[in-house]
Amino acid sequence: MTNETQGLPVNREEAFELLRAYVHQENLIKHSLATEAIMRVLAERFGEDADKWGIAGLLHDLDYEETFESPENHGRKTAEVLEAKGFPRDMIDAILAHNAEGLGIERATRFDFAITCSECITGLITATALVYPDKKLKSVKTKSITKRMKEKGFARSVNRDLIRLCEKIDIPLPEFAAISLDAMRGIDEALGL
Repeated sequence: MTNETQGLPVNREEAFELLRAYVHQENLIKHSLATEAIMRVLAERFGEDADKWGIAGLLHDLDYEETFESPENHGRKTAEVLEAKGFPRDMIDAILAHNAEGLGIERATRFDFAITCSECITGLITATALVYPDKKLKSVKTKSITKRMKEKGFARSVNRDLIRLCEKIDIPLPEFAAISLDAMRGIDEALGL
């Protein structure tokens, strides 16, 4: 498929270059890569465009370093950058929706819910891997992730309610945890896990 048939103004490599231009923290780059991996799997599951969903996951935190102290603005700068580059409206809306609470907007589409739960579970999976002696995703079990969901003191910054939005796209939490873990295992070297 060409970018024209996908309706995307950039290919994956160009999207990664765009990410690198705005995001400098390695952990945030890894979070973006993990979100991309999960979004690609979800797109395939739902018969959606994997490049579109994946690139949305990759670029969802483009403005995070600039807006982390003002969550009411997180996503707005990203939307401006992507609008100027001609990205499709549904991608921009989904990216905005991952911060719906901060922006005072509603999630409406499967794309909106998918990007939100995907980007949230990456932190829980990463934190779970880091408590294992080898600190590797290959050692993590799905059951460990769902167990950690119940431990409020574990990975405190991870919003469990947003992860549970997977149920809005008809994926039960244990299955979503398994899908997400497998997606992240597929890029474990890039994630350093």
